[in-house]
Amino acid sequence: MKMLFGVGLVVLILGIASFFVPFPQQENHGIKIGDAKIGVQTEHSERISPIVSVVLILGGAGMMIAGKGSKA
Repeated sequence: MKMLFGVGLVVLILGIASFFVPFPQQENHGIKIGDAKIGVQTEHSERISPIVSVVLILGGAGMMIAGKGSKA
């Protein structure tokens, strides 16, 4: 069950990091006429919803407790 503890630790770290690290998103806007293409690429960063972050933290902590609690 050490694998469950390890996965829980990774999920917990991702949950904590999601509060601070914005995730970049790119969008392409444009038109294509024949072989010519005219377009604009926009970029912006968004943070994940705090509810998702809390669920990741609680899920990671739960997996760590379950992985550490059972002796297999």
